[in-house]
Amino acid sequence: EVQLVESGGGLVQPGGSLRLSCAASGFIFSNYAMSWLRQAPGKGLEWVSIIVSSGSGVTENYADSVKGRFTISRDNAKNTLYLQMNSLKPEDTAVYYCAKSPGQGLELEYDYWGQGTQVTVSS
Repeated sequence: EVQLVESGGGLVQPGGSLRLSCAASGFIFSNYAMSWLRQAPGKGLEWVSIIVSSGSGVTENYADSVKGRFTISRDNAKNTLYLQMNSLKPEDTAVYYCAKSPGQGLELEYDYWGQGTQVTVSS
């Protein structure tokens, strides 16, 4: 059974940092692209970042809204996905989800999701 469990959310002041984690199980983690998405209050789901690791290296893509502030990474030995979030802004407030892709490509397609972790940026 595929499971994705996010953690690391919380309340942080503007300009602060948080690191989210997503513990994966039930599949061969290294074989799949993984993403972070978020949903702000009253808004739709927004893609944040995707990471693919393959024999040729690691590829990361970011939404323009987080580029230069957020860093996605993965530890395939620990079956864990991370999102380092720096210079946080109030508009980053959202529930953050990790999601598994059905393949190794950069297509924004997902077949499994976690339950989400709340990030609130407020003074």
